[in-house]
Amino acid sequence: MAAYRESDPGSICLMQQAECLAVPYVKSMVSAGLATIASCKFDLESAVCGRKPMNILCIGHGGGSIPLFLASKIQGAEVHTAEIDPVVISASVQAMGFPSYSVMTPSGSRAQSIPDPIEEVQWKGIHERLQLHESDAEKFLLENKNLYDLVFIDAYDGEDIFPHALWDPHSPFLNALADQLHPEHGTVVINLHSDVDFRDADFSPPGSHLLPMGKYVSKVCRAYKEVLLGSKSSNNGLAYVVSVPWVCNTSLVVSRGLGKSSRDMVMKTIMSRALVVENILDLPFSCLQYLKRGFTLVN
Repeated sequence: MAAYRESDPGSICLMQQAECLAVPYVKSMVSAGLATIASCKFDLESAVCGRKPMNILCIGHGGGSIPLFLASKIQGAEVHTAEIDPVVISASVQAMGFPSYSVMTPSGSRAQSIPDPIEEVQWKGIHERLQLHESDAEKFLLENKNLYDLVFIDAYDGEDIFPHALWDPHSPFLNALADQLHPEHGTVVINLHSDVDFRDADFSPPGSHLLPMGKYVSKVCRAYKEVLLGSKSSNNGLAYVVSVPWVCNTSLVVSRGLGKSSRDMVMKTIMSRALVVENILDLPFSCLQYLKRGFTLVN
């Protein structure tokens, strides 16, 4: 959305629509994350109403649609974002209207000490609950001690590669993430691109006709499950994947708050909570269509 002052027609202010999630894989990530944490013991309704804090971390910024959406829908949400590329940050602010007040300095203070009056009117306090850090994901986690309830990871590089440092089970990143994920209900959602090669005769898992998941993605899934649901989790938890409609993406969800059960029981629980989430947050889309396709537990 664009606007300008009548007194200064040459000044154009850009603003994202905070409640708009246009891309299917983003809707899938948000649907899976919120429905899953609502299936744990976390009181999402209180967080939505601002009666309870909710700490959220986004690894990878893009245009900033996920942090904006969550901060606008959940009044108790404090959303931190770590983005390694300064060009991405600059583009999101200058070309996509992401609030400039959210940009942080290396020392951890606001780059803009006082919010722009126009942003105050536009964002109505949302920008005060957003922190956008120019930082490597590993460095960011190692330098802070925040405990996160919900984490979103969408961090493909310019060559469309999910960096090995973000899924190596021995990496400082994954182990720091395990330390800073809430031990009882902490939930992580990772966007993964398809790597299936159906010409590979050695790889034909059950449901492969639905789930774009090959050897590489399988390794990522196992690494996250192994590290995040290991000894640092209070009740072990569960990991599952869903196939994103219309595009070749997979959403991996690892949650410490889901009890061990059969696929059908886990799916039924998450689906039922998805309907509650839709009502609580007054979502402009249905979560269910982003949860039911290719729902598979990670073994």
